Amino acid sequence: MKKKILVTGGAGFLGSHLCERLLNDGNEVICLDNFFTGNKRNILHLQENPYFEVIRHDIIMPFFIEVDEIFNLACPASPIHYQFNPIKTIKTSVAGSINMLGLAKRIKARILQASTSEVYGDPQVHPQTEDYWGHVNPIGSRACYDEGKRCAEALFVNYKNQNNVKIKIARIFNTYGPRMDPHDGRVVSNFITQALAGEDMTIYGQGKQSRSFCYVDDMIEGLIRLMNTDDSFTGPVNLGNPNEMSMLELAEIIRELSGSGSGISYMDLPEDDPLQRQPDISLAKKELQWEPQTPLKTGLEKTIHYFRELIASQ
Repeated sequence: MKKKILVTGGAGFLGSHLCERLLNDGNEVICLDNFFTGNKRNILHLQENPYFEVIRHDIIMPFFIEVDEIFNLACPASPIHYQFNPIKTIKTSVAGSINMLGLAKRIKARILQASTSEVYGDPQVHPQTEDYWGHVNPIGSRACYDEGKRCAEALFVNYKNQNNVKIKIARIFNTYGPRMDPHDGRVVSNFITQALAGEDMTIYGQGKQSRSFCYVDDMIEGLIRLMNTDDSFTGPVNLGNPNEMSMLELAEIIRELSGSGSGISYMDLPEDDPLQRQPDISLAKKELQWEPQTPLKTGLEKTIHYFRELIASQ
């Protein structure tokens, strides 16, 4: 059955992939974006589809529409972007969630919140399970994002308990793939752009800090499966790749796959940068029958190819 689905942040990296997948599944999709970090380039190929609509709107302002489902992805997600205007970042997570939850309540739509592994902060539990409350600095430079997303989760749970809104919460761990912004300051895009330019690859600290990287197609599959679960299951649920690696290991793989002769330079570790991050995805396996399928090298090859073409076209 064709559903009418609203995707906030639909012109962003994750949002554009989600819009594309939802359209391919036969749905009608409304993409809402203020184009602060979203890019029209990401959704140009969808514009010909008669069931796709783009609306320029900022979710910190109320929005009215009739839809069946809402995926709330709107929020800058890389430190460079969310620290550019930290007050606006908090408003997007908090006021934006209030507006979207109010909409879901009025029209009785199911709504999914794209939360983040950042709610765990610099974790003292490893790997992280959904019942871990986190270790977050509420006044640090990353707090505008971390605490905004933590507050959004609280809002979602309270709208469910008080108003019976049908909610889903996904805690998204590091995701990579085509349509990442080459200037977003994230480690995968940084390493690839530096490797392709033959520049030194920048490693912060000693490069021993670890992350787990999930390919974008796998992440989208997880979000859709979560949205389609029974109303009794709300999450939060971790979505990410449990295969952990150090920044040095990642740099070596990207250097090899891109055929680059780049060296490595070291810089100081940023404030509150977590030393390790790895999802426990037992709940996603049990409730969604989901786990990542794309090997890291396969995903990185596709991402490097995308960046090569993007650089060549500029």
